[in-house]
Amino acid sequence: MKPKNFSLLALITILLTATLYFIDYFITDVSNEVLFGLRWLTVIVLIVYGFSKRSLTTWILVCLVIGACVGHDWPDVAINLRVLSKIFLKLIKTIVGPLIFATLVYGIAGHSDIKQVGRMGWKSLLYFEIVTTLALFIGVAAINIFPVGEGILLPEGLQSELPPAVEQTWQDIILHIFPENIARSIAEGEVLQIVVFSVLFGIGLIMVPDRQRKVMVDFTESLSEVMFKFTNIVMYFAPIGVGAAMAYTVGHMGLGILQNLFALLLLLYGALIIFALCVLLPIALFFRVPVIRFLQAIRQPVSIAFATTSSEAALPRAMEAMVSIGVPKKIVSFVMPMGYSFNLDGTTLYLSLASVFVAQAAGMHLELGEQLIMVFTLMVTSKGVAGIPRASLVILMGTAASFGLPLWPIMAILGIDELMDMARTSINVVGNCLASAVIARWEGEFDDNLEAAEIYSADEQLHR
Repeated sequence: MKPKNFSLLALITILLTATLYFIDYFITDVSNEVLFGLRWLTVIVLIVYGFSKRSLTTWILVCLVIGACVGHDWPDVAINLRVLSKIFLKLIKTIVGPLIFATLVYGIAGHSDIKQVGRMGWKSLLYFEIVTTLALFIGVAAINIFPVGEGILLPEGLQSELPPAVEQTWQDIILHIFPENIARSIAEGEVLQIVVFSVLFGIGLIMVPDRQRKVMVDFTESLSEVMFKFTNIVMYFAPIGVGAAMAYTVGHMGLGILQNLFALLLLLYGALIIFALCVLLPIALFFRVPVIRFLQAIRQPVSIAFATTSSEAALPRAMEAMVSIGVPKKIVSFVMPMGYSFNLDGTTLYLSLASVFVAQAAGMHLELGEQLIMVFTLMVTSKGVAGIPRASLVILMGTAASFGLPLWPIMAILGIDELMDMARTSINVVGNCLASAVIARWEGEFDDNLEAAEIYSADEQLHR
């Protein structure tokens, strides 16, 4: 059977199952045996569809459904699958320290050569921080106005996992930001301490002569590339980890938690749309970016980002798209790679929203001041993770550990992280494309007279 036929068969089976569940929920009772049979028929069809697609993304979604069904039908078995999700989470945790160190040091020392950057450097950094800060506050506002994490019943046996509440003074909070031993900070997953060390290390690296600096810059670049590959390897285990996490979550909490998770998913998409319309669109209009041409140009790179959940995968197409609408090659080549370290609008909005969701799900009330401190942490720690699909999961877990939040709500979020990653990654790409156009206009080098007939191909423009 052709792959297209498998897709059609999967769609028909899912629609049939969804229709019967709708009838059972809203109209009249449907036999449990019928629902059970349809559930597992759908699972079998999805497994066949997964083999036909041979895609990691597809298998993550398939295992998500399998996990929910196992958790619903055999909760005792599902609870014992937790060890698989714990293995996945442990592997993810090992990435945090090296990844943050490598990406931040390389982002600072590799791109922020003061002699070369000049005006373009400070303008880019100023723009990046203003826009990402707005994204974070939109996320915090959304989750506080619509507290979709509240009302989740804590499963029995997880109470012991909640960290004891330790009252901290403002002096304790400030002191906790600064590391006394970087190895200890990495071992204990203290993300903010790793960030402070990495920033100071990067600034110090800028100050040394070029010959000595190049060695460390090359090392951190290589280390970041290795950690990207390491994460890719770990992500091959993601379908099993996601399926086990969903099975355990549903087995412990029932299908009711899925309502909270899909409410979180809808809230994220809504917040990202608001961000695009209320922040990115006004910026484009203010800097006189041709919106229609801009949207037409970025259509393909955004589609790539949405499908692969990796901003880096869309980078080559995004660069040539911006060159094609009149942004000079030298600005595109500088701003967009720099933006991949410092301008992750979708990721930062998601992290602010998801971190408060974790606290709400755990029944831990965070005052506005505590939320703002967490927002600051997220704003810094979210830099440099655009190259890794679902890398924001790493940052979220690190921040949760730093602020004493439990990990079981993150295990629940893990089940729908694939769907959330598609949207936030797409906004990352849109934000970085817009940033290059804004800086070009700010520098007075945006070419408004470039006609469609004059648009060069990628190779002609980027290697000219």
